[in-house]
Order: sequence, then structure tokens, then C-alpha cells
Amino acid sequence: QICLSLVKLLFYLAHSPLGSIVLLDFQPRQFVMVDGNLKVTDMDDASIEELPCKEDNDCTLEFPTKSFPLKCSAVGKCEGINEKKNLFNAYRYFFTYLLPHSAPPALRPFLSDILNATGDLRYGINETLKAFEKVLHLYKSGLYLQKKPLLLKDYISLKGFHMVEGEDYKCWPSYSHLGCLLSVHSAEEAAAICNSQSQCQSFIVTQQTTWTGRPLASFQSSPTDLIPDANSVVYIKRSASSGERL
Repeated sequence: QICLSLVKLLFYLAHSPLGSIVLLDFQPRQFVMVDGNLKVTDMDDASIEELPCKEDNDCTLEFPTKSFPLKCSAVGKCEGINEKKNLFNAYRYFFTYLLPHSAPPALRPFLSDILNATGDLRYGINETLKAFEKVLHLYKSGLYLQKKPLLLKDYISLKGFHMVEGEDYKCWPSYSHLGCLLSVHSAEEAAAICNSQSQCQSFIVTQQTTWTGRPLASFQSSPTDLIPDANSVVYIKRSASSGERL
């Protein structure tokens, strides 16, 4: 969410009515999340000036660990230097730390492509935004899910009940520090996640949703006490259930 919001912001800056705007003091502390969108807190160090040049050799974009040769345009400006400077700073301050984590395994190659392409400045802001929107579409639609044997049949579903919430086993990247709370596309994906975790014996797809509209599923190491809840379904592994417990 942070990276996509940042890319949308940089897309606007690259195509603003004033021209391409560069953030000269590009640091994480310069940004804040407001209602799920990343905002710049200080525009004092923004500029629409592009580096003047006479030849291509005047247009090297320098960073502490990398440099990139750019073209000198017919009007004597280094082509795209403001956009590229913003994008590489997004890569080194945000993408490097945030993109390799948290995504479902099937989507990680797409994020690695974005990371590598922006790190080498092979993508401009237009291509980067398009790549992010593709990943978001795959994530929200569930199209990234590979065709696998249906696993939900290995679970007993108890409609009209909710599990008593409490501290349980931890997992990454959990939305709760008390236990294992993950975003899922469906109960079928939740069953696949539960099967992949040795501690998991039961789960419930909650009414909570993330910013993408996907529900959160709570996974537990053993079926706990059940309480009536007309809007909930508890899924318990058949191997974990017993007549006495149910």
C-alpha cells in the first residue's frame, strides 16, 4: 500500500501542470500516510528545474552507490532527470525495504521484477505504476492463486459460531501481534495457509477487511471454545476435531 501510494504520487509529480517536479530532500521522514494515501509533508525542497546540459556527458545522475548516464535533449535539458531521481530514491528508501516482504509467494517474482527494474532505472514512472497496478489486480482478484487440489474438504465447517479470541501462535506477516491474522482471498486460500503451518488446526474468515477489500483470517493452534455468531463460520481440521469437542 505504501509503495503503490508513493508511485501514484511520483506519477503526479512527473506529469504535474508545472512540469516534472523533483523532491530534493527525499527522505522517509518527508512523507506521512493520510487516509491510506502517502502525502509529502514539506514541499520547500521541491523543484521544477531540470539540469541544463550541452552534451550527454553533462547528464550523469549520481547516487552514493550508482550512477546513470542520461541524454541531453535538443533544448539543453537532461531528459527525465527529475522523474528518474525521484524513482531511484523511491527504490532505495522504500522499495528495497518493503517490497521483498509480506506478499504471497506467487506474487513475489512480480515484485522482484519491479525492484530490479527500478533499481537499474530500466522502468520510468509510467511503467512502474503499470507494473504495480498489475500486481494489485492479481492480488485482489485471486488470479495469482495456483490451481491446487481443494483443501477445504479436509475441514469441518461450523456455521453460526465464532472462536474465542486469545493469544496463540505467531506467524509472519500477521496483522495482530497476539496471534496469526492474515489476509486471504477466500476460505479455500485460508485452508491452504492452515495446511502449510504445522501449528494450525482451525481458522475463521473474519468480517475485517484490508485496504484492498480482502478479508482477514484468524488461524489457531487448536479449536477453542465456540460462541454463537450468525455471521461467522469456523473451519476445523477433521484430524483435529473430535466428537467430544464438537
